[in-house]
Amino acid sequence: MYKTIGVLAHVDAGKTSFSEQVLFHTKSIQARGRVDHQDTFLDNHELERQRGITIFAEQGRFMLGEDTYTLIDTPGHVDFSPEMERAIRVMDYAIIIVSAVEGMQGHTETVWQLLRKYHVPTFFFINKIDREGADVAAVMAQLRKDCSEHILLVDEPLQADYVSSSIMEWLAERDEQLLDAFLQETLDPEQCLAQLQAMIKDERAFPCFTGSALKDIGIQELLAQLPLLTVTYFKQNASFQGEVFKIRHDGHQRVTFLKALQGSLHIRDELTVGEVTEKITEIRLYNGSRFDTVQQVEAGEIFAVKGLSAANIGDQIGSTAYTQPYELMPTLQAKVQYQGDQHMKEVLKIFRLLEAEEPSLRVVWQEKFQEIHVHIMGVIQLEVLIDVLMRRFSLEVSFGAPQILYMETIANTVTGYGHFEPLKHYAEVHVLMEPNARGTGNTFSNACHADALSVGNQRLVEQHLFERDHHGLLTGFPVTDIHFTLLTGRGHNEHTSGGDFREATFRALRQGLEQAHNILLEPYYRFKMKASNDFIGRMMTDIQQMAGTFNDPILTETDVLLTGRAPVATFMSYSTTFAAYTNGKGALTLQFDGYDICHNAEEVIAQIGYDKNADPDYTSSSIFCAKGKGYSVPWDQAQAAMHCQ
Repeated sequence: MYKTIGVLAHVDAGKTSFSEQVLFHTKSIQARGRVDHQDTFLDNHELERQRGITIFAEQGRFMLGEDTYTLIDTPGHVDFSPEMERAIRVMDYAIIIVSAVEGMQGHTETVWQLLRKYHVPTFFFINKIDREGADVAAVMAQLRKDCSEHILLVDEPLQADYVSSSIMEWLAERDEQLLDAFLQETLDPEQCLAQLQAMIKDERAFPCFTGSALKDIGIQELLAQLPLLTVTYFKQNASFQGEVFKIRHDGHQRVTFLKALQGSLHIRDELTVGEVTEKITEIRLYNGSRFDTVQQVEAGEIFAVKGLSAANIGDQIGSTAYTQPYELMPTLQAKVQYQGDQHMKEVLKIFRLLEAEEPSLRVVWQEKFQEIHVHIMGVIQLEVLIDVLMRRFSLEVSFGAPQILYMETIANTVTGYGHFEPLKHYAEVHVLMEPNARGTGNTFSNACHADALSVGNQRLVEQHLFERDHHGLLTGFPVTDIHFTLLTGRGHNEHTSGGDFREATFRALRQGLEQAHNILLEPYYRFKMKASNDFIGRMMTDIQQMAGTFNDPILTETDVLLTGRAPVATFMSYSTTFAAYTNGKGALTLQFDGYDICHNAEEVIAQIGYDKNADPDYTSSSIFCAKGKGYSVPWDQAQAAMHCQ
């Protein structure tokens, strides 16, 4: 049986030390490394060892009983959380490491929410119980309050023939049949383990263990219990399906990492991605930076292949399922500054390669200014990018100061009209545009009859609406939270060709935006601030001055807890200020909380200075043809000139 288990935590909670102990005790490695000694097995990149943090999600492979496990060690720093999220999507189970001293921290909450979104059964390991200030009871209370009341502290190791009375009682409280057997004193360990296994799988129970990864306390006990508490089911006798979760490059060759969801894959098998069919030339099973080549892999395994060049991270190969978008998105962008001898188009190729490995970079090329911009999670990511570019490509770059990534939406319903008819071309599109609920993104429905527009051309319109981000009118940042409905359209049997429907669709979208009431959106944080009661006035004043809002304060005899929302633009550097006036004793956690109305829209619009009429990629006008010659019709006159009713 194949099982994939991820290890996740806030930075410095002891996640990598825990992974080292697991691999050592399962004889996957011969010696345990330490982060401070720069010799850990899974943090095998020189950059990770120098900085003492995990940047890339890497996997180890080990046997435990009759099962084969893949252990994925994920980044704990928020700047690299998209890498963590991609790994979560291929996990069968997860272990969250929480410090017994610091307790739950900001990133721990993000990890927990992502695991619940992707329905990954979860364990907890309270680490550093040997440290001064460790308080397991307080951490347990915090976990039950902030995560789930169904967290079960495993006070005595579970065995095939033994379950402690406290765990029996905990299970009996949650199941009537077990309760009857418990009261009659006929409840046996086998029943308990079967029920607990099912509850873990269904996310109704979250076992919690305690120990110290650095001092090797509690690790072997946890490992002994994993086979009793985890189970996986994969369809072996089915056509192959797999999800791409990571891309790396071995020299000039692309290495694509997948999780086999069903079936099996063999050397020389052909896989189709989109319209491209490619042959698998090599299959690798990785353990850290080392790998073995094999002839085939089966459902449930994590592996890497050579031969796939068209697959992107997130693709589900062999499946018609809709690829689920990722939750964590960058809120900042930075301009690449390069003064070297290479042409910027050559530099762009290198950034495109990095974008394949890290899709959240969202590399943007501005042809007019010959500039490269990248989307980022934070400034540490920029520092790492500078190092990576120098080490791998001998490319010396710097970045401009990070800027906020804004978005735009509409507040009312409009119909956009687009017509493209220069000589020997023809396409017309009518699209209803309605505001979506905040955070929904852009969606699509089709109300167009096949008699008006062929099904193939209808699909082209949908494809063009979603093939790229579309510039808003206020700042040129992408539009979001709009529901598009294709109402009608028209093509020509002889003259419609190439990108005619792309032109018509883009013009319809733009013409609709011209009619709409446009709104500027900015990213927001959800914050949690805890400090001494002495600072309550300062905290509340700062939040209000930074355009934030907060809920009613929660007061104790000594501390105050404030929760609320605030713009990323005003809050992104506040942690330094907060630490200074609380003398480092305050606790501030920030989590991305989506986009909302910009608090200083007029100021931002003026600062960006976007000219909607000078955008080389978009125009609101339509092109019509008369007497063998094309002519432009402004957006406010386009509806009256349309051919479709």
